[in-house]
Amino acid sequence: GDTRTITYADLTEEVKRLANVLTEWGIERGDRVAIYMPMIPEAITAILAVARLGAAHSVVFGGFSADSLRSRIDDAGAKLVITADGGYRKGRATALKPAVDQALADRGSGEQATVERVLVVRRTGQDVEWNDERDVWWEDVVPQASAEHTAEAFPAENPLFILYTSGT
Repeated sequence: GDTRTITYADLTEEVKRLANVLTEWGIERGDRVAIYMPMIPEAITAILAVARLGAAHSVVFGGFSADSLRSRIDDAGAKLVITADGGYRKGRATALKPAVDQALADRGSGEQATVERVLVVRRTGQDVEWNDERDVWWEDVVPQASAEHTAEAFPAENPLFILYTSGT
């Protein structure tokens, strides 16, 4: 039941800020980013910022299990996961970040996770486990980043997204 009004100018500014954060973290053309978020404006911001850098994004449905998320992260070789503490389904807060933590933790011997960072939007205010070396709150980095960013041009064949089919 909550609402936000976002103008195109607001969205553009937020996309540029996030693009600058991702650039600082080394995300560039050819990299892959997993987006595991509820239906919130930051999901669109993330998709557009990743595209602006020439990286490919893989949107993973927030209802998927940690195993499904892990297989998509591993398949893509994602360097970054953008997620939220949780989302709302049928009026109740549901957790998302724990699935990311589990997806990144369940490693066998010799397996190496490609994910370097997890960017987390505070959506529900739920308590979440935190890895200080990997996890970063959106609110701690995106608003402080510069709103000036020049998008690069990429060839038409540059991959934009990775899409998986599932179920019916």
